[in-house]
Amino acid sequence: SIIAVLLVAAAVQAFPSINTRQSITALTTTQIDQFTPYTYYASAGYCTNTQTLAWDCGTNCDANPGFKPVASGGNGDSVQYWFVGYDPTLDTVIVSHQGTDPSEILPLITDADFFLTNLDSTLFPGISSDIEVHNGFGDAQASTATDVLAAVESTMSTYSTTSVTLVGHSLGAAITLLDSVYLPLWLPAGTTFTTIGYGLPRVGNQAFANYVDANLYLTHINNEEDPIPICPGMFLDFVHPAGEVHIEDSGEWAACPGQDNPSTQCIVGDVPEIWDGDESDHDGPYNGVEMGC
Repeated sequence: SIIAVLLVAAAVQAFPSINTRQSITALTTTQIDQFTPYTYYASAGYCTNTQTLAWDCGTNCDANPGFKPVASGGNGDSVQYWFVGYDPTLDTVIVSHQGTDPSEILPLITDADFFLTNLDSTLFPGISSDIEVHNGFGDAQASTATDVLAAVESTMSTYSTTSVTLVGHSLGAAITLLDSVYLPLWLPAGTTFTTIGYGLPRVGNQAFANYVDANLYLTHINNEEDPIPICPGMFLDFVHPAGEVHIEDSGEWAACPGQDNPSTQCIVGDVPEIWDGDESDHDGPYNGVEMGC
């Protein structure tokens, strides 16, 4: 099951060693297929707030026909679209954030005008000052944080669920990862969280990655030679949390243990420099699903 995949990833994270970093395993077809509903939810993040609130967004919505939308927001420009609702089949709250096209996210993660900064202490009370994140991603998450929290609380109450699943692609995956740190600080003890990101750029520093590994069930899926996940560069003190799954050119999905696994089966080894990447891989396909509305 998808939970089994996440638990294996968590177990690997708990015992980092040379051996576990080398024990790259292939996901089964069944394991790969279990991500598909979440992939469509991430793709639906690109649809307008009006479309997702009506759950009328074509293929992305049709793929999860039982979904119960609760709230949506953003304007697709200065604030990324987002939506929150309930999936009765999966019995979980879904939180999805819009990504952006590769030509728009590349400047955000490669230009020299971004920096690592502390999380907002009002939104993230008690989080260590050692933890630093990309200022642009932090601002994007802050712009919707309280609205998303209110929507999640409402959905949990209405549908009597304690499970929250957060999804996103590209910039949306970065916002989602920050939401995954934020929401547990405000939601009741006993709430379970799962985070699935696609084409996730690096979001924060070593302390951030360690916090994620210690506290979250994260899977971040990278497609072939997508250059976005290798940015911002490690030389700028950005670090990926564990939980990488890399879709190989062969179609195999490789589970890559550890943080920024250097194997050529994983994104860091496969795309050592940004010019080794192929921007067209960023939107997929992720098991047949191309990101976008």
